[in-house]
Amino acid sequence: MAALDPAALGNPSDNDAVLEAFLNYLIEAGIEPYGHQEEAILEVFAGKNVILNTPTGSGKSLVAMAMQFRAICLGRRSYYTVPIKALANEKFLSLCKTFGPDKVGMITGDATVNPSAPVICCTAEILSNLALREGARAAVDDVIMDEFHYYSDKERGVAWQVPLLTLPQAKFLLMSATLGDTEFFEKELIRLTGAPTALVKSEDRPVPLEFEYSLTQLEERVEELVNANRAPIYLVHFTQRSVAETAQKLTSRNFCTKEEKAAIAEMLEDADFKSPYGKEVKKLLRHGLGIHHAGLLPKYRVLVERLAQAGLLKVICGTDTLGVGVNVPIRTVLFTQLFKYGGDSTNTLAVRDFKQICGRAGRRGFDDIGYVVAQAPEYVIENKKAEEKAAAKGGKSKAMKKRPPEKGFVNWDDKTFQRLQDSPPERLQSQFRISHGMLLNVLGREDEDGCEALRRIIRDCHETDAGKTALRRRGFELFKALVRGGVLRILPKDERTGPAKVVLQEQLPEDFSMHQTLGLWLLDTLPQLNPEDGDYALNVLSLVEAILEDPGAVLKRQVDKAKGELLAELKAEGVEYEERMERLMEVEHPKPGKEFIYATYNEFVLKHPWAKEAGVRPKSVAREMVERWESFEDYVKRYGLERSEGVLLRYLSEVYKVLVQTIPPALKTDELDKAEELLEKTVRGVDSSLLDEWERMREMQATEGGPVEGGPMEDAD
Repeated sequence: MAALDPAALGNPSDNDAVLEAFLNYLIEAGIEPYGHQEEAILEVFAGKNVILNTPTGSGKSLVAMAMQFRAICLGRRSYYTVPIKALANEKFLSLCKTFGPDKVGMITGDATVNPSAPVICCTAEILSNLALREGARAAVDDVIMDEFHYYSDKERGVAWQVPLLTLPQAKFLLMSATLGDTEFFEKELIRLTGAPTALVKSEDRPVPLEFEYSLTQLEERVEELVNANRAPIYLVHFTQRSVAETAQKLTSRNFCTKEEKAAIAEMLEDADFKSPYGKEVKKLLRHGLGIHHAGLLPKYRVLVERLAQAGLLKVICGTDTLGVGVNVPIRTVLFTQLFKYGGDSTNTLAVRDFKQICGRAGRRGFDDIGYVVAQAPEYVIENKKAEEKAAAKGGKSKAMKKRPPEKGFVNWDDKTFQRLQDSPPERLQSQFRISHGMLLNVLGREDEDGCEALRRIIRDCHETDAGKTALRRRGFELFKALVRGGVLRILPKDERTGPAKVVLQEQLPEDFSMHQTLGLWLLDTLPQLNPEDGDYALNVLSLVEAILEDPGAVLKRQVDKAKGELLAELKAEGVEYEERMERLMEVEHPKPGKEFIYATYNEFVLKHPWAKEAGVRPKSVAREMVERWESFEDYVKRYGLERSEGVLLRYLSEVYKVLVQTIPPALKTDELDKAEELLEKTVRGVDSSLLDEWERMREMQATEGGPVEGGPMEDAD
């Protein structure tokens, strides 16, 4: 899309002129908006809040661009919030091309670039913290919340609700393909802002969908779809293991011509497959099969995306996260199953999840129709095949019936598939909660009664009356703890010179978050280590690792390996079965120095009660590699992490970044420098893209005259 430069359009400065300039830009760029796009753009320029509930691929970004262009021209500031940092980075780079780098900034937990720009891309938590700190005084005029269905996310939904409670001065654009009933949000936006709110809703997809329930064995069905010119096909899985298993099975089929395989080979000539899983990825790609999930190294995911965009991959096996901000062209979406494990239990897919994934089918400008296929359960397909075989034999021949799996399985059929198509998305559910961080942000407001502001936020939040009562109780308990801990001081009436009734006893970081809390503990604890200790560098690594999110796949394999070794020992010693099981239940991943880590953190919490909810997480991944001077390849092979190389790489890059940007130079020793160099060499040698992007952001911020802010990741890909 061509650049949208206000200067080139005459720098329009009133609303009507800005609208006319934007519409002229669309004409000159050859963009003919859909009816719902035009309606939403006009509502934005009418000064209304807009809820945009239209299918995936229907051009919601164009409406967001209209609001951002209006903000630039009228001297307003717009915030564009997304669920994860990868999307913030992608949107930031895209908007820099559209509006120019001087007009766009980005704020995530990792980096802050050009934060005074009129257009800001950020994760939802960044805007939430700003809204809690400053409320109606925040320099926020327009809020665009993409993927607004994250409002219902149990862990992060509160960040999507807070701006709707605290920014009455702003106009809102809420966007999602799966909002469900929006009447509540329409009323809430009117209540908050006093401005009219328009719902722009459309069921019309630019590319309509056709649905099919398949009773054909998976490999056969995929081959049939390819032969019917329905590729590229996205095979949806819900575990990384099943992705790899399906891809391996499909290598028995031939999906590409010789010419297509030659084109793939040419694109892969300079590709780097140096990692334990690289050989397998290369084999699949040369066969015309792509795999895509968070466990892959970034360089492999990028290769899959490039080959797919070039039209060379007929089949891509991926997890359900493929649809989050990844530009991969898809004509057919094929569900390998209609249930998933949600962290607590295994259930049939939510309608919202189903429709979000279906939205990937059909490419605007390429396809007249998109296809969605759901496979019947494997045991049903096998039973059908056995019955047909028995019938062909005639007589009294009967097929042996297979039963569904007993564990980790939820049955589904064609009626389940039809219900998911016909049902509206579930109503978005409030996930509001009170935390120490929220109290400190709100009570720390200057020239405002933070206590009253907090009461107002709880009163206006979207919980039930019973829920609000529980929140008030919880808020008061946290408040008392902060006062007892000396973090807050209640001002006597004779000391009050303004509306504030409490004062913070210590200065918090401007971009306060629980990850900042862990960083503060790290800096507070490092001086307690002895640099003369031979294990000093390893102990520093233990502290660093304790503030980072757990790399679940890696820790699980550490536990599995430890259990295997212990079981062999116990059997050799003749230990009884019951005792063996008890001993195995006690096994956990390595936590060197955990007593010191927990003790220092508890002491830190006594001085800073608001830090209690953050919680340290002792572990040893980077430390173990450095201690053994082990290569990435050897570590992956030792724990069987081939399918989780990306998880390990992201984690090691986070350890390295903390060492670089958080550990004071005065506390570094030669041994620690060597450990840092080893980690850098390891990460760069395997896949430098994560560090390259981080350093590029640091360099961009340096040109703005300041350091990159931030610390550990607040989300994962």
